[in-house]
Amino acid sequence: MPSSLPERAIDRRGREPGPLRMFFRQFLKHPVMVGSIIPSSDKLIARMLKPVDWANTKLFVEYGPGVGTFCPHILERMAPDAQLIAIDTNEEFIGYLGRRITDSRFVPVLGSAADVRAIIAAHGHASADYILSGLPFSTLPAGIGPRIAAETHAALRPGGAFLVYQFNPKVKDFLTPHFRRIDHAFEPVNVPPAQLYWAWKD
Repeated sequence: MPSSLPERAIDRRGREPGPLRMFFRQFLKHPVMVGSIIPSSDKLIARMLKPVDWANTKLFVEYGPGVGTFCPHILERMAPDAQLIAIDTNEEFIGYLGRRITDSRFVPVLGSAADVRAIIAAHGHASADYILSGLPFSTLPAGIGPRIAAETHAALRPGGAFLVYQFNPKVKDFLTPHFRRIDHAFEPVNVPPAQLYWAWKD
């Protein structure tokens, strides 16, 4: 069947896989980087995004968006002139998001969260208001977690926040060298249950 999609993104019936199937397939291929076997729950998403001051948000960044579980929830809350930049090292996820999300405020970027400042500058921004991450910090290659935490702090505007959901509380060790105020909660309605952190930049 003729298609503009890469062959690897098409299932045996000639259709692009749905979000759950795509997510599960990428988890099997890259379990260390994807971190969970299924996307985040609606309860986790709502709780994670609750502290965001949407009226004063011009740039929201997400690390590791996967199949875009958070993206529609962010876009529906954002102002018409705001922008959502989603950064992922997985080429298939980025291609999938580019085809699935047609909102002009959405920008999928193939790249590393460790390069966040260069990425947002390339899109015309001096800083981000909020940065969201579900990256599995405890299993990232050596040195990458500390670099991402440092770069994220530098990329945020004063008063902005790094929103992090994890299954391992060790992530706080990456946050404390850079953020003095870190709010914490636990979300049991998720598979697996998750630790939630809001690290605020002074």
